[in-house]
Amino acid sequence: MFSEELLAWHDANARELPWRGERDPYRIWISEIMLQQTTTQTVKGYYARFLAAFPTVRALADAPEQEVLKLWEGLGYYSRARNLQKAAKIVAHEMDGRLPDTAAALKKLPGIGDYTAGAIASMAYGRRELAMDGNLVRVLARLTAEGGCVGETAVKKRLRAAGEALVDADRPGDFNQAMMGLGRLVCLPGEPKCGECPVSRWCAARARGLERDLPVTPPRIEKKTERRGVALVFCGGRVLVRRRPEDGLLGGLWEFPNFPDAMDAPSLVECLAELGVNAAGGRQIGAASHAFTHLLWKMEGFAFSAAALPDGEKLRAVDAAGLAALPMPTAMRAFREAAEERLRVG
Repeated sequence: MFSEELLAWHDANARELPWRGERDPYRIWISEIMLQQTTTQTVKGYYARFLAAFPTVRALADAPEQEVLKLWEGLGYYSRARNLQKAAKIVAHEMDGRLPDTAAALKKLPGIGDYTAGAIASMAYGRRELAMDGNLVRVLARLTAEGGCVGETAVKKRLRAAGEALVDADRPGDFNQAMMGLGRLVCLPGEPKCGECPVSRWCAARARGLERDLPVTPPRIEKKTERRGVALVFCGGRVLVRRRPEDGLLGGLWEFPNFPDAMDAPSLVECLAELGVNAAGGRQIGAASHAFTHLLWKMEGFAFSAAALPDGEKLRAVDAAGLAALPMPTAMRAFREAAEERLRVG
């Protein structure tokens, strides 16, 4: 049978990972959320640090949001961290600290979609649920020789139905992990290693010589480019930072004031004046760029001085220790290092 061959291959080839074989639904949840849009190697360190700080769902629920975001710093897609804590509060305070044991109930929690719900339900509770990530989409499209674009809703439904029919009833969690591993190690994009595939005899694409043509994916969306000026404003051993709005890109994180199309010192002085900051100078300190999913920031940084800086809830002046404690996006890394150096040397 398909699942028997697949699971035998998985048992022989599964990588040793910190969350491999885990049955605690909380730990599985944390790992699966972190692994979205992030490499396994990167997640390993974050996973250990996060669980050391928040070993239980109640610990996560009761933690200050800024502490949660700080531990997430560098993982990106920060809405994942905020939704984790929102869901943890619900689980801790309304569900007696226990995550639901069905995919349908799990999907009612913030930040848990079809994939994560299927992963938790199958791995933690032994539910016969499919956890369909990008790897499974590719594997299933080739197994079924699906010729439609995998970005289309009808095609996703067909692939899900095909996958659900294959899930092993006795080892659903291992089945999902095996399918993911197959997509990651063997059923690769572009050049699948069909000679190494344990289930190639069930693959319709392979039988028809279509394995390199499938799946059909949506066209890539061109990234929009934004040019932004970044202002590092210093005053008496402190530097100005501001907190981004809770909703939207990088919500709730701290950054140096930056403004679209303000790519020179005079333009930044005008923008800062609108924040109530009377900045002087404007020495160029370097450029940096950062790519988001559909957006590219190209930034120029400038250093200013000011006689006084605001110190409020969303716009404040911090010293070196305060700067190090704040959760800031990777996009600000180069400017943060420049600010830290300036604060160290005075």
